[in-house]
Amino acid sequence: GPLICAIAAGNAAIVKPSELSPACTDVLGRIIAEVFVPAEVAFFAGGPDVSTALLDLPFDHIFFTGSPAIGKIVMAAAAKHLASVTLELGGKSPVIVDETANVKKAARSIMWGKFLNCGQTCIAPDYLFVHEKILPVFMAEAKAAIADMFGADAKASPDYCRIINGRHFARVARLLDDATSHGARQAVGSLRDEAETFIGPTLLTDVDMNSAVMQEEIFGPLLPIVSYRDLGKAIGYINDNPKPLALYVYAGDQKQIDRVLQETSSGGACVNMSMLHFSHNNLPFGGVNNSGVGSSHGVYGFRAFSHERAVLRDKMSVIPMLYPPYTRRVRQMIKMTMTYFT
Repeated sequence: GPLICAIAAGNAAIVKPSELSPACTDVLGRIIAEVFVPAEVAFFAGGPDVSTALLDLPFDHIFFTGSPAIGKIVMAAAAKHLASVTLELGGKSPVIVDETANVKKAARSIMWGKFLNCGQTCIAPDYLFVHEKILPVFMAEAKAAIADMFGADAKASPDYCRIINGRHFARVARLLDDATSHGARQAVGSLRDEAETFIGPTLLTDVDMNSAVMQEEIFGPLLPIVSYRDLGKAIGYINDNPKPLALYVYAGDQKQIDRVLQETSSGGACVNMSMLHFSHNNLPFGGVNNSGVGSSHGVYGFRAFSHERAVLRDKMSVIPMLYPPYTRRVRQMIKMTMTYFT
């Protein structure tokens, strides 16, 4: 996606994919080699050492997708060359399900968004605030949605993914174990298989707000669910934490929707749906503060890789009439000119 925008804006580019997805890296490398000469688009595979070497180069613009921690490293490296950046990062994207929401529709939408690619997307719903009045019904609908999508045994489903590698399996397992050790209950999910890097769809209730699963970006198939009574307190919790890449609100009451959108800040937001703002090319996609810098997709991606250079041509300029010496007549003309432009 970013490469298309860079090419459309007339740039040559260097592409460095993630070393965590070698199969995708291989496919991308073969496509780019078939289509472009290296002077147009150069492709570099490899690990952090390759990334570090590339960041030493004086790029005009750097586009990075990844974690806020690595985003800070990229931004610091870019600053050495005063290179501009577009950073699509992540964070903990919250969901609010109001008591006026269509509960069944909300549950299905959230379960799809959360467990897409086994939760390994930067805009996956990361934790839920569900109004206490509808919590039992929501939990029942969420369980039904998971069963409809992945069957009684998600491990046997051809539509349910795996954690990308052993290191991240251990990281997600650690978050789950820490949550349960702090009193969280697995309302759905218990099966895991380290050999297959499999962790099933997991819904957590009675979550300790200080546990790691509420502090770190999950990037996996765990979904903490917290009941609330006062919408202001739910909004306050969101605002007390770093600004997320996405925010989702489910409600039938437009006043409640407006309140959530007006009183919070996030890179993007969806009302009564999840994830889909990412795929809408007429919307800018990007973060704010901790969740990113700049935006992309469609014309916004074109602008990210462009510089809007102002060009003014002299045709019938009166400016020479304002040159010194500043006689009374010249001062009057200057005053008239300043009045016109202000």
